[in-house]
Amino acid sequence: MPLKTRKPNRLPDYDYSQNGAYFITICTKDSKSTLSQIAEDTSVGATCGRPKIILTKIGEIIEDEIKRLNTVYCGVKVDNYVVMPNHIHLIISINIENGRPQVAPTISRAIQQFKGKVTKTAKQPVWQKGFHDHVIRDEEDYLTRWQYIDENPRKWLIGKDEYYSL
Repeated sequence: MPLKTRKPNRLPDYDYSQNGAYFITICTKDSKSTLSQIAEDTSVGATCGRPKIILTKIGEIIEDEIKRLNTVYCGVKVDNYVVMPNHIHLIISINIENGRPQVAPTISRAIQQFKGKVTKTAKQPVWQKGFHDHVIRDEEDYLTRWQYIDENPRKWLIGKDEYYSL
């Protein structure tokens, strides 16, 4: 049986360092649920139907590194994210003002360094190879991806989580 040809994850000829917003999905190695647990939030004052995310130690490392991404690259900002049991979703915006620096940050470079830092801190392999991205085209697309991130934990609880299929 012939080997499958791996489909490239990035758009050909697209400049991933240009200003814009990107929806990113990164999955765990072997799809293992090592990042968090999703549970119903039964605490007093909890928002009805909104589950809580209980981060594992690795999940805490990931959350710290997500927050750190906002300071590592000038003009790169994580707008929204969720740490699911076996994957994460992020909306990352690049907004470089006054022209681009000589070495402009790219989504691939930022994600590669993020994944490497998490793996090094966790002292174990965490991620599958690569990541999935979607170039956000307009405000409607941005809001759709934002809502997807916000609803993902609830969908997980009811068994309708679809990773990154919109």
